Amino acid sequence: MNKLIEHSEYNADFTIPSSKSYMQRAVALAILADGKSILRNPDNSNDSLAILNIARKLGCSIHNSNDTVEIKTFNTITETNLSVGEAGLGLRLFTPVCCLFGTNITIGGYGTLLKRPMISMEKPLADLGAKVKTTNGYIPIKIEGKLKGGETEIDGSESSQFLTGLLTALPLAEKDSIIKVKNLKSIPYVEMTLDIIRRFGGEITNHDHKVFEIKGGQKYHGTDYTVEGDWSSAAGHLVAGAIAGRATIYGLNPASLQADKAIINVLMNCGAHIEIDSDKITVAKHQLMPFHFDATDCPDLFPVVASLASQCAGTSIIKGISRLVHKESNRAMSIKEEFEKIGIAITLEDDNMIIEGGQITGGRVNSHQDHRMAMALAIAALNSQTPVQIDDADAVNKSYPKFWGDFEKSLKK
Repeated sequence: MNKLIEHSEYNADFTIPSSKSYMQRAVALAILADGKSILRNPDNSNDSLAILNIARKLGCSIHNSNDTVEIKTFNTITETNLSVGEAGLGLRLFTPVCCLFGTNITIGGYGTLLKRPMISMEKPLADLGAKVKTTNGYIPIKIEGKLKGGETEIDGSESSQFLTGLLTALPLAEKDSIIKVKNLKSIPYVEMTLDIIRRFGGEITNHDHKVFEIKGGQKYHGTDYTVEGDWSSAAGHLVAGAIAGRATIYGLNPASLQADKAIINVLMNCGAHIEIDSDKITVAKHQLMPFHFDATDCPDLFPVVASLASQCAGTSIIKGISRLVHKESNRAMSIKEEFEKIGIAITLEDDNMIIEGGQITGGRVNSHQDHRMAMALAIAALNSQTPVQIDDADAVNKSYPKFWGDFEKSLKK
């Protein structure tokens, strides 16, 4: 699917979808919990729907009703060939979780996930009693043997998602465990994991995000849990309000642990008008100043922050491009390539992306099948001199199927 975006004023006023990051964590815990869990305000992105399908295959009954999902566990696996779709979090989360079942299971996926290396999970899981084999370092992944607990060390420099999987699974292992972590990035995502584990009754001792002590033999309990609004999805609309009009977004938690809540700090630093209330956040257009922003712990913000920087009067610097290599695309290169097609000069230097604010000139760009790229390019196109055509625009379905509907109803041409 292609989309043609013309110069437009933006006026958004709606409730943002739920967090797919929290949703996937909640589904994993509900699968492992005793009894029934109720997830309120569930996310319906492709990633989350793929994870719910895994829950069914792992023996859960799923009932959808009135903006809730009820998950009841029966511990009877109905199918051992599982697909996480394109969900990178889902793959790294559910590989350790599936190691608890003591059954041979194969986990696969499709699309951009086929190109994302997964070999780093093999040794730590072997240290903890499970046997996991990738396919030459990639999916599909074959699981043999049961996760028992123990001690291991992992490198957290590329992603915290595998750590999230280990922290979720190991409380239910038979033995106590110690995870040593070096070079951990995306610490806010780990805090999200620890938070939701506590809500389902698990306990983990965290020593400065470098060592995690986990008692084995714990139990998770069925929980009534409300999934909060997604700051990742909201970030694009808030930036659109800052560069092209106004955006009022409901459903966000101002005290959220989500890493992408940092978009508020970026918008404040560049001079956007912001109003934060208990039930809504409003951002309005204003003269925007260049900024420096360290996105190491929130790399998913890179594309939309690049859109913001393109409309600031001067040179902005975003740090953390080392975190972008193994996303849905090599996002640093994709951002540079696509934004330069529409008139914005970008330099990649050491760990920094240097963006010269300027005039969007229009043209034809491609999402690289990356949902966040598609959304960021649409936002930048709001101030384009001539229309911008975005190819593979349906990539947004991975995380935000309603994006184009919410975006287009907010346009004032």
